Amino acid sequence: MGGATLSYLDPGFGIYVHWPFCAAKCPYCDFNSHVRHNPVDQPRYVAAFQREIQQMRAKTGPRSVTSIFFGGGTPSLMEPQTVDEILSAIGRAWDVDVDAEITLEANPSSVEADRFRGYRAAGVNRVSLGVQALNDDDLKFLGRLHSVADALSAIELARAIFPRLSFDLIYARPGQSVGAWEKELDQAIGHAADHLSLYQLTIEQGTPFYGLYKSGRLKVPDGDHCADLYDATQALTAASGLPAYEVSNHAVPGAESRHNLTYWRYGDYVGLGAGAHGRLSHSGGKTGTVNRRLPEHWLEQVESLGHGMESEERLDTEAQADELMLMGLRLREGFDLSRWRDLSGRSVDPDKESFLVSHGLLERLGNSRLRCTPAGMLVLDAVVADLAA
Repeated sequence: MGGATLSYLDPGFGIYVHWPFCAAKCPYCDFNSHVRHNPVDQPRYVAAFQREIQQMRAKTGPRSVTSIFFGGGTPSLMEPQTVDEILSAIGRAWDVDVDAEITLEANPSSVEADRFRGYRAAGVNRVSLGVQALNDDDLKFLGRLHSVADALSAIELARAIFPRLSFDLIYARPGQSVGAWEKELDQAIGHAADHLSLYQLTIEQGTPFYGLYKSGRLKVPDGDHCADLYDATQALTAASGLPAYEVSNHAVPGAESRHNLTYWRYGDYVGLGAGAHGRLSHSGGKTGTVNRRLPEHWLEQVESLGHGMESEERLDTEAQADELMLMGLRLREGFDLSRWRDLSGRSVDPDKESFLVSHGLLERLGNSRLRCTPAGMLVLDAVVADLAA
């Protein structure tokens, strides 16, 4: 099965590999990422990934892998040999499609040509760069270790080495006008290949930005201004041939992230590494897996038990239906109503649907699918809460 055959009815099977280490912790980040001042023992971690892969293979049985994603943390701090050995172990455990999408996240500050060529030789065919801003002052504000010049150099290098490239930007930054964002986004589109991820800055509890925000020392745009920034983002990307296919992701049609589509279409995926989550089908439903968050605890548990799982939970049909709806409404294609009905045992509440449709937040695609309108995407969490209640 090749990537071109994947659809919401056949979302594929993905492998997520979490590399939890960073050179520095960004003040907005609440991901499971950690700074270690002593060198990470990469061969020891490789051995642990190999053991965990064997355990997960026993759970999934034979499957055809359509995508592999190295996330973090900062996977570009991994040696190419580390990536190669993990990919080799995945290839021994499962049948990896000949055209599987294999993505690695990279920070511009940790990019080297030899390292990129090493990742490509290992099998990586898509890179996702954490650029975040094309403004040096804002890069410093966001705690990034690279400059705009570093970012543009990394983009140029990645385009030369990898068949596919995406990069991230964060907008709705303090004091950012619509005009300034449009100018920055236009510059980004000029450097983009076929995919962009564009996220609004969110203030997450437990981060340094949260403390600054609560104390009044960090001012973020209000809801109306964020909506204006979002509308400008949709208009400019669509006009440039990179329409949104998900609330924060934009691509040339056909160049969407296959791996992330597997999540949003509620397919199966294995989570490997510290803090990784997984969703695996079995007779009668799905199981959710969650690994231990702290890298050293995950490592020690894998070495002693063969896996790093903290919990493994059978999801009841209601939980599965809720997840299907939650993930599917993020997508421009929406979610399949018959699949939701098969899971939940009921139809979507017609009164709730009618209310959201009448307010221009939801729309039907024929009789088979339901999706958010562009206006609904702006208040996605509220739409999901209303429809699922």
